[in-house]
Amino acid sequence: MIIRHPITEEAAAICALFADEVRAGRMLPRTQEEIAAHPDDWLVAEKNGQVVGCVSLVDYSRTLCEIRSLAVDPAYRGNGIASRLVSAGLDLACERGTSTVLVLTRAAHLFETLGFRYDSVTNFPEKVWRDCAPCPFRHACDEVALTYHCGGR
Repeated sequence: MIIRHPITEEAAAICALFADEVRAGRMLPRTQEEIAAHPDDWLVAEKNGQVVGCVSLVDYSRTLCEIRSLAVDPAYRGNGIASRLVSAGLDLACERGTSTVLVLTRAAHLFETLGFRYDSVTNFPEKVWRDCAPCPFRHACDEVALTYHCGGR
């Protein structure tokens, strides 16, 4: 399996990975245009020439970014792909000079095993104002905040 940045033509395949989660209200939508416009902020897992997983990074400041839009094709789940994508995302974030990586998730255990620790989203007003305030799920959010501090591995 290869972890790499996507090419523009893979934006539709990336959207397809999390389409079911978006329809179920468990993930916020991302458009093909958004993905194609910022391929350096995305990573994909490729297996046998097929995109089977994805994750993205969003910068809020020079020192804070978020890992989001983590998805793995159901046929490939349970093989460590999500962990590899998150680890590669952490490497990329830390290489960019980020000191803190935030994630909002329902899969806290996965992130804990990778060195994330529980936190409060209220400690990150830039996230709250940019994404949480306009979010349609803001009054019923069931995600927990965890953070990773670069240099902590």
